[in-house]
Amino acid sequence: MSDAYASLADVLDRLGELTGRPGRLPEVLDVAGLSHRTGIPVGVVVDLLSGGRAPETCLAERVRQRLDFIRETRRRPDGKRYSLDELARIAGTSRQWLSEWRKSGMPSLEHADRLRRFFGLPAGFFTADEPEALHEALQPVLQSLEAEADPLLRLRESGLVRLAARAPQMNARQLATLADLAEMIIASERAEDAGRA
Repeated sequence: MSDAYASLADVLDRLGELTGRPGRLPEVLDVAGLSHRTGIPVGVVVDLLSGGRAPETCLAERVRQRLDFIRETRRRPDGKRYSLDELARIAGTSRQWLSEWRKSGMPSLEHADRLRRFFGLPAGFFTADEPEALHEALQPVLQSLEAEADPLLRLRESGLVRLAARAPQMNARQLATLADLAEMIIASERAEDAGRA
């Protein structure tokens, strides 16, 4: 098992624990959203979430697939598909270069990065292999589920628990600030609970 598959397996195990659905993650995660963020076809995302493997592709083929994926899934503000001319302008190059890129699968880093940034795609979008790309896309999902499982996690990460433990050494202004922050957190939690009800 490659390192990318091993890292992905660790994340999938943890997600299975947090969701109570080990081995059934495609039922509870946003498969289409993960596909949209990574450039991995929905079927491959489902296979990977189920512990399977992605079809082997060389780097050039992966780059070509991801460029075609952008053309198929990203739309202009008017809802129409981007033309090759428009994509070439976004990348800062010519249509001929973009056509050559589609044939060879080897873009210049500068042009690929311009496309990636324009569409708000993660670093490595064109080159990351499927398990690596999915692993990265699952990180915010994992963090969100862990925060739900342990509500104090965010407070501990931000240092507020340590701050509250130091309350006896704080002056009146610091204590008032801490109390205001606690009230904001409580109000936010109540609003979330009311919204769920």
